[in-house]
Amino acid sequence: MKNRITGTHLGILVIALYFIAQGVMADSIVFKFKSPSFSGQGTSAHYLTIENQEKSRKEKIQEDVQAAIEKAERDANNTTQAKFLRNLESRIYAQIAKQLVDNMFGNTESATSGFFEIEGNSITYETIIGGGPDGTDIIRITVLSEDGTTTTLDVPIGAGSF
Repeated sequence: MKNRITGTHLGILVIALYFIAQGVMADSIVFKFKSPSFSGQGTSAHYLTIENQEKSRKEKIQEDVQAAIEKAERDANNTTQAKFLRNLESRIYAQIAKQLVDNMFGNTESATSGFFEIEGNSITYETIIGGGPDGTDIIRITVLSEDGTTTTLDVPIGAGSF
């Protein structure tokens, strides 16, 4: 026997489909924007997120620029020429300090006062007889910096030995 759809079977199938279709409900298709900029739903959170992203990007760019500047400065300070100049400057200052100490504390022809300038800083020194707290002789060194700050240092003469 062959499987054939007869009129009876076809009728039953149509009636079954009719009752099944009665339970199906359809709704109209409604378009809604997903972007809060257009729909208005969640707009403030959306704008806050965008603002935070823009702020983060700007901060990252500024940090990258600052890091590049600092790296360039470090690279410039680590050249052979920069190292040589720092070493030379250190030796010059050491020589000046030695000459100053020799002038102040030297046994022969030591100066009782003096003045000099280094890079905008004025340095004066003078020997004060009996100027210490216990009546000892001192050398008063006064440094006047470029910004107007004054530093005074009293060094006792002959109080201590090497």
